[in-house]
Amino acid sequence: MPAPYSYDLRQKVIDAIELDGMPKTEASQVFHVSRNTINLWLQRKAQTGDFLPKPHHRPGNNHKITDWQKFKAFAQEHGHKTSAQMAELWDDDISPRTISRALKKIGFTRKKTYGYQERWKQQREEFMAQIEQMEPEEVVYLDEAAMNSQDSDYPYGYCEEGKRFHALKSGKRQGRVSMIAAWCHQQLLAPFSFEGCCNRTVFELWLEFILIPTLKPGQTLVLDNATFHKGGRIAELVEAAQCRLLYLPPYSPDLNKIEKCWSWLKARIRHCT
Repeated sequence: MPAPYSYDLRQKVIDAIELDGMPKTEASQVFHVSRNTINLWLQRKAQTGDFLPKPHHRPGNNHKITDWQKFKAFAQEHGHKTSAQMAELWDDDISPRTISRALKKIGFTRKKTYGYQERWKQQREEFMAQIEQMEPEEVVYLDEAAMNSQDSDYPYGYCEEGKRFHALKSGKRQGRVSMIAAWCHQQLLAPFSFEGCCNRTVFELWLEFILIPTLKPGQTLVLDNATFHKGGRIAELVEAAQCRLLYLPPYSPDLNKIEKCWSWLKARIRHCT
């Protein structure tokens, strides 16, 4: 079994997400940790107050499940996870095999229904219906992007068919430049760049002093569901400008028109470096 991630790394990842407002997907790329692992750490912290790795399970040192009502509620909440992931989340040191046997005992079988895709589709359709009722100049799309020196590497190369192309890049953590801007009716608004990661403080300052002075009453701001896009003074600032917020449906970055602008900009930077 591979060694668990160090406590120091876990701390850095959690701090980046909770204190700096870094999206999980971005944290996964920066720290080279899967999103699923990050979710497990966050769930473990919510349950126990810490994200320490559980002790490795050793044969002969396996707790038994005795509270079946508690386990059934646990299984209903975490049934979408693997037995290994569920063992990681269970209060006591327990093996994935014990989890599997317990699931079988309470009549849970391995299955999954993907109805959520239809729900997301409905949310997308409702969102697009709202957008279609507005004039293009009434909709303001906004988002952040970030790059470091490694992002300037071209991700492909040419070599003989059937062979792998090998290249080297620095393994050192590089400086990070973040960008935030808005897009309205084929025009870029309020571009702002800074070192580090975006968080609610930065977002509110940009919103209040850079973007809002360019807005017109009645415009709608379209943005994703990042944690730092909600709460604080955000709704108050937008309402004071006589505008409104419209959040994207889950997993729908393609509906944010500024995404194409960021893709073009990153491609240009790679081309020039």
